[in-house]
Amino acid sequence: MKRGILTLAAVAAFSVTPAYSCDQYGTSGIVEENNLWISADAKAINGMTQEVFNDVLDRVESIYEPILQGMGKSLSVQRNWDDGTVNAYAQQRGNTWSIAMFGGLARHETVTPDGFAMVACHELGHHLGGQPRKKSWFGSAWASNEGQSDYFGAMKCLRKYMELDDNVALMAAIEVPEFAVKKCEANFSNAEDIAMCKRSSMAGMSLAGLFKALRKLPAPLAFDTPDTNVVSATNHNHPEPQCRLDTYFAGAICDKDHYADMDPSDVNKNVCTRTEGFTLETRPLCWYKP
Repeated sequence: MKRGILTLAAVAAFSVTPAYSCDQYGTSGIVEENNLWISADAKAINGMTQEVFNDVLDRVESIYEPILQGMGKSLSVQRNWDDGTVNAYAQQRGNTWSIAMFGGLARHETVTPDGFAMVACHELGHHLGGQPRKKSWFGSAWASNEGQSDYFGAMKCLRKYMELDDNVALMAAIEVPEFAVKKCEANFSNAEDIAMCKRSSMAGMSLAGLFKALRKLPAPLAFDTPDTNVVSATNHNHPEPQCRLDTYFAGAICDKDHYADMDPSDVNKNVCTRTEGFTLETRPLCWYKP
């Protein structure tokens, strides 16, 4: 059943963290620290406009403001359209949970509106994605790690974001790789659910393209060529672009209820696990150690 939505507009304060770290402020970026800057007066190769930027964030806020209110928290979103920074951040200060979104990232040529929505979902995932969490000097930090935030973004948040749309119509003209189509059709029976699965998969491809471009990697990314690396311990930092695409795809094709929350203490609650017989739907072993 589709849920109703409310609205919120807020402003947040935030701090930028060094790459591959979780500092004392608990701040985390969706990509490593970088010097790329895409100004607001640059030609929008991807068609992104300030109106689309705000529309995406309006919807994300309307969904998660009441959810956080129910937890006794306040959601704060900083909309930095004129800022050319190619990154996004999350932070907690007391009961105020914030995300900072930048026009530079939104304007990157690989980023689609759904890809940008996935960025906001990833940042919310740091707050709501549960275990595994980043490590701090004092043990487990408040922020879900990078891979878990990606998994949450695709499986829980983006589905809420998409469910009020006519996804079948939206995806009718979008070319989706055959492998993704087959997996979506195998894992879901409802036409809208299948379309949302395809849409989420392509949002993940958009962001994986951003990560690939920032690292200047030549190898193509694909749904049917998953990262074969197996970590000996969970990687809490930024996985490789193919590994991150695998994580988005896993979240897209996992058929767990997107209103069944991930858990702050139980890493296996309301996600697809290997003990249940899932394979591609689970957190990839290229960053996650069960």
